Amino acid sequence: MILTRTWLDIFIDLKKVSNEKLYETLNSIGLEVDNIKEYTIPPKVVVGKILSCEKHPDADKLNICQIDIGSGIRQIVCGAKNVVDAEYVAVATVGAKLGEDFEIKHAKLRGVDSEGMVCSASELGLPDIGDGIMILDESIGELIVGRELNEYKKLADTVIEIELTANRGDCLSIHGVARDLSASLKIPLNRFDYESQNPEKIGLARVSKLIVKGKIDASVQYALANMEELYTSLLFSLRLAFIDELQSDALKNTLKYITHTTGVILRAYDVGHIKLEEDEKLTIKLENNRGIVDVIINDKLYSKLGITHVQEIEATEKSSRVLFETSYMNPTILTNLVAENRLETDELFYNTSRGSEPNLCFGINYLTYLLESYTKSKLFEGNISLDEEREDKIVTVCTTEVCQLIGNDIPKINIMTILTDLRFKVQSTADDKFGVTIPNYRHDIENIQDITEEIVRMIGINNIEAKPLEFKESQRINSTMERYYAKKSLRSRAVGAGFDESISYAFSDKLLLAKYNFPLIDEKLDIINPITSDFNTLRTTLLINLIQAVERNINYSKKRVALFEIGTIFDNNRKEREVLSLIYSGQSETEYVGNAGKPKPITFDIFVKKLSAIIGNFELRASTKDNLLINPYQSADIIINNEVSGFITKVHPNVCEDFNLFDTFVAEIDFEALSPKHINAHTISKFQGVYKDLSLVVDKHLPYSHISNTIQLLDLPLLSNFYAVDVYEDKELGEEKSLTIRLFIQSLEDTLNDKDIDYTVNTILEKLHNEYGAKLR
Repeated sequence: MILTRTWLDIFIDLKKVSNEKLYETLNSIGLEVDNIKEYTIPPKVVVGKILSCEKHPDADKLNICQIDIGSGIRQIVCGAKNVVDAEYVAVATVGAKLGEDFEIKHAKLRGVDSEGMVCSASELGLPDIGDGIMILDESIGELIVGRELNEYKKLADTVIEIELTANRGDCLSIHGVARDLSASLKIPLNRFDYESQNPEKIGLARVSKLIVKGKIDASVQYALANMEELYTSLLFSLRLAFIDELQSDALKNTLKYITHTTGVILRAYDVGHIKLEEDEKLTIKLENNRGIVDVIINDKLYSKLGITHVQEIEATEKSSRVLFETSYMNPTILTNLVAENRLETDELFYNTSRGSEPNLCFGINYLTYLLESYTKSKLFEGNISLDEEREDKIVTVCTTEVCQLIGNDIPKINIMTILTDLRFKVQSTADDKFGVTIPNYRHDIENIQDITEEIVRMIGINNIEAKPLEFKESQRINSTMERYYAKKSLRSRAVGAGFDESISYAFSDKLLLAKYNFPLIDEKLDIINPITSDFNTLRTTLLINLIQAVERNINYSKKRVALFEIGTIFDNNRKEREVLSLIYSGQSETEYVGNAGKPKPITFDIFVKKLSAIIGNFELRASTKDNLLINPYQSADIIINNEVSGFITKVHPNVCEDFNLFDTFVAEIDFEALSPKHINAHTISKFQGVYKDLSLVVDKHLPYSHISNTIQLLDLPLLSNFYAVDVYEDKELGEEKSLTIRLFIQSLEDTLNDKDIDYTVNTILEKLHNEYGAKLR
């Protein structure tokens, strides 16, 4: 961020502040000064007024000028083309030294006497503002013939370059820096209020209308002007040259000057083709397009608000009618939209994405002031706008906590004064805690740590007393810690069940995912520059990575491989979720004397028991997955809390053949289903319970889950628990099967009697008979 001392003077009076003090203050408040340079103009360079200008008789490119320099009229020969358009110029008189070896002397040029030199900006040590001499105007102050130029402070200025951290977008303007200096130096900030002195008689609302389609998370304001005699004054040219933003187009210079001064994002659209004189309306439509705001003017897309605009409709100094747009969007939301949609941006996006000035009226008022002060352009009366409803951000500040963070005792009144000077709204209370409302332009302030940082930089880090480092830690049990402990517990149980942890990249092979029918990332959202050809997309399952890991272990002569991984996978829209994935291949246990060195291979029931030892109780139902790892005869959905939370399967023989695997089983479960939930304690009965087995004959195709749900819905008070213990099928049963269910019946209030037990059993039998035709075996 580059600024000048006199530019700051627009908003804060620095007459009593030296450059040294200004340098120290900026550094103290966190606006680190990278470079500071004082420009001076040599003595004997004065304001001259050209009285006449004639062609040199013997040189086509030279002109003979008669110039009043206050002490007399001097004849000066000048070779600059633009001298014929000038009235007031910078004249280096005889004896002026423009450099160590450059002293102005009486000279003869092609036989004509010349008593001085008409200077360009660069010849005076100022930035280059274009070809030719520097033409003076009253933007630098009242022009008095013969007055030395170094008395014009707007020319002999001090330029300061400061380094801003990424969160200080509010200081990407002269006004923003002045605001911070005002708080630190205790100098009032000058308010800028301006009302149009000579607007067009036609009101903007009469010739235009604003249409809003969808929810618009932005503020926007429009003004319309008929443009005439637009040019860039000397002051604007110099200041824009100081910040390396001077362009050849006067309108673009004006826009850049306003944005750099106020911090308000300002764009200009050429609407000269819209015939307002023939009652054609200027129609501005703001349309929500997946969060992005499209600006459509008379059915043509002009810009994506805050992101970019169509170059072909950008207004220039030659435009006869211009629509000006100021806008503000939350920088965090805007940055995410651009990243998610991979949008192209223009140069103004840098300011918008770091936090621009939300006071849009400020930008429009400053535009009005410049157009009416320096041009004959006229704005249509009024403006049209859309203001986003933003809730005030309030942070509760505890004085004690602030002092602990700083390491020094700061009186509460001092803290409140600093925050008030920074334009935070402070709710005064008698308690140690008080509320602070954050200004809209400080989107980076989120918590008490951010507030404390503001207090420290206003006090000055050098004014904080040094103390030995002291650690203070408070208990912080939150959702993040709970998630960490849940993962830690799962890891411990998985290792206890004989699994080793695997950690793989968040990438996978797109060809393998497609081959085995797993979802793929949308091509528009996929990674552009993969690290290798095998990791060319984001993984949508962990299982492919685990299968490849097992293959490598088998190639190293491992006979038993059991791995697990807790990691992130993505859906086709790149939305993340965490899963627990497990794989078991080969022998069910290690070789030892007990199995005579010939352990059994892993089976479905062994794998299920190991999974249960890790994640706890769950149900299995017929599989609904359609990926090609699934074995149609040994697979199931995993049901936790009556919801499908993952799947378990024996890996299909074709896949095992592809990777040279033994018999292999895999499972993948959504981590959210495994996160511990708050469970209220319940009373444990002190009375003896009884077990009853029901052996039923039911349709062989009837899933156990149907029977289980039916029994649960009965909500029998004495039925403490039930579960299946045996399933039997043979030829005699035909299309039926024998299912044995074990019931545990217990009372919380009294010893059970036969009547209570019979009632519970008979109720279940009757319900299952009515629903499924079940009968006792």
